[in-house]
Amino acid sequence: MSLCVPLTLAEETPPHPGHDPAAFVAWVNTELAGATATEILAWAVDTFGDGLTVACSMQDAVVVDLAASVAPGVEVAFLDTGFHFPETLETARRVVERYEVTLVTVRAAPGATDRFASGIEDCCAARKVEPLERHLAQRRAWVTGLRRAESPSRATARAVEWDAGRQIVKVNPIVGWSDAQVDRYIAERDVVVNPLRERGYASIGCAPCTAPGTGREGRWAGSGRLECGLHPAGTPGASADVRRRPELRLRAL
Repeated sequence: MSLCVPLTLAEETPPHPGHDPAAFVAWVNTELAGATATEILAWAVDTFGDGLTVACSMQDAVVVDLAASVAPGVEVAFLDTGFHFPETLETARRVVERYEVTLVTVRAAPGATDRFASGIEDCCAARKVEPLERHLAQRRAWVTGLRRAESPSRATARAVEWDAGRQIVKVNPIVGWSDAQVDRYIAERDVVVNPLRERGYASIGCAPCTAPGTGREGRWAGSGRLECGLHPAGTPGASADVRRRPELRLRAL
C-alpha cells in the first residue's frame, strides 16, 4: 500500500465524535484494528486535513518521520517551554532541515510562571498545558507519539481517542510499539534523535526537571510524577459532561 493512500474503512457512516465520542472511538478503533502506523496516519490526514497537527517533544522524530512520509508539509507543533536542553532545541532545528514539515513553535504566554516561582505542577500547567490547549483550540485532531510501553499511566491508551478535555480527536499511531520497535525504526530510517538519548535520558523534558533514567522515571526526577497534564489519565471516551462541538464535522469515512 502506498503511504499516500488512506486505509479504506467500512462504507457505513461513523458515529459523530461531537455527538457520541465513546461510540466514535470504539468504531474507529475497530475499523483500524491491525492497521500500521502509516495507515493510521493516512486515515487521520484524510479525515482531518489541515485541521490535524502532530505534536513533537523533540525527543526523537519517529512520528514526524512517519507523518512526513504520509503527508509532506504536515504541521508539527513543538512546545518551547523556555527551559529546554540546548540539545532539544538543536534537535528541533535538525527536524526542520531534514523533514518536509511545517514547524509551529508554541510558547507560553508572557510572564508565565515557572517551577522556581510556583512549583512543578503550576509550571507544567502554564508552560505546557495552556499553550497546547490554546493551539489545539484551532485544530480538529492531534497526533502524539504516546505508547503503552512507556509507563503504567499510558497502559490503556488506544490508537484513536477522544480528548474530552480539549474536545478533539487524539491519534496515537505508534501506541502499540515496544521500545525495541522504536529503536529498530530509528536505525532503519536513520531518524533524527535527541543526542541526550545516548546519554541515558530515556524520556526528555525540561532541563531543570529531567535526569537520566529508564522509561519515564527521569522526568520530574525524585517526585514520582509521570505526566505533565498533556495526556490526562482516564477513559479515552467522553466524560459525562462532554461539551458539544457542532462545528466539528467529519467526512464519511
